[in-house]
Amino acid sequence: MTAARSGIAQPALAGVVGTLTGFFGSVAVLLAGLTAAGASAAQAASGLAALCLANGALSIAVSLRLRIPACFAWSTPGAALLVAAHPASFGTAVGAFVLAGLLGVVTGAVPAFARWIDRIPAALTGGLLAGVLLPFCLAPVREAVVTPWLVLPLVAGWLVLSRFAPRAAGPGVIVAALVVTVLQGSAGAVLAPLPVLTAPALDPVGIVALGVPLYLVTMAGQQLPGIAVLKANAYVPPTRLALVASGAVSAVAAPFGAVQANLAAITGAIMVGPDAGADRDRRWISGVASGCTYIVLAATAGVVAGLVGEQPPALVEAAAGLALIGAFVGAVASAIERPGTRVAAAVTFLVVGSGVAVAGVGSALWGLVAGGVALAVTTRRP
Repeated sequence: MTAARSGIAQPALAGVVGTLTGFFGSVAVLLAGLTAAGASAAQAASGLAALCLANGALSIAVSLRLRIPACFAWSTPGAALLVAAHPASFGTAVGAFVLAGLLGVVTGAVPAFARWIDRIPAALTGGLLAGVLLPFCLAPVREAVVTPWLVLPLVAGWLVLSRFAPRAAGPGVIVAALVVTVLQGSAGAVLAPLPVLTAPALDPVGIVALGVPLYLVTMAGQQLPGIAVLKANAYVPPTRLALVASGAVSAVAAPFGAVQANLAAITGAIMVGPDAGADRDRRWISGVASGCTYIVLAATAGVVAGLVGEQPPALVEAAAGLALIGAFVGAVASAIERPGTRVAAAVTFLVVGSGVAVAGVGSALWGLVAGGVALAVTTRRP
């Protein structure tokens, strides 16, 4: 009996810890992205709650159905993209959320599309992701000059945690920043996590300009790494089911302010690997535990969104930047891995990171276009 309980407790604990790590390590990025897209505090709280419920339902249903640790999360790169994209309104962003979700469904339903995604050069997807994350990763630098007495201790804490407890570094600085923000009295008011419906705007250009990069950055930055995590731990990833299910749920949750749901990547390693127990046949419990944790966290959405408020405090933005440095390093490494495509990677990164908007189209899509042109011109044909 004791052994059986131990076999359940370890994967369950891994699911809870992995979910809390992912939540607190990226919630500031999510709320900053929704705010930049034009969401009010109430709409951001609604989006956070909807995402928690969506991830919870996906994790529980797929893990129970397939008996594998299928853990889902929100698209942190997608949330970061909202800061660079500058949509005309939150209604435009909601339309882009729906489009990106439907594109995910199509990718999973049509095998040819999945193969096409696999063929997108890492130089472009890595450059896109690095450019999207750049504004966040620069925030600690800017704020260290403005309020060094607040930010530098945060940086020091992040460095120490990165050395001795890497998985706790991101969530640790986010929680510390939120605590300091509350103590300063600069947090927003606590809100009820009530559903707020936002109709998609009639803005085809804006929706496509944001929806396509959102789909690509989620696919490259979350879905494919999430599939790789399952493969690395000797599970057959339910690729098509995961893409169709997460895409459909994302499209349904979008009017409530929810950005994309997808397979967990970084925190997925906690819930899928050895941390979830030696018995691989019991690790599916971590997926169920993750889903249950998300459902509980949905009730806290109003509190968390209220703490951040309509305008995320500078200290929280700085903490989010520190938490994303690891993801930024990974994106850069992926972009410049092949010497022959480094110019295209640099062009993509620079255009996306510039934050320019031309003809109502944000820098993310222009970065992909510019990088594609650079790749076509600079790549030598055999």
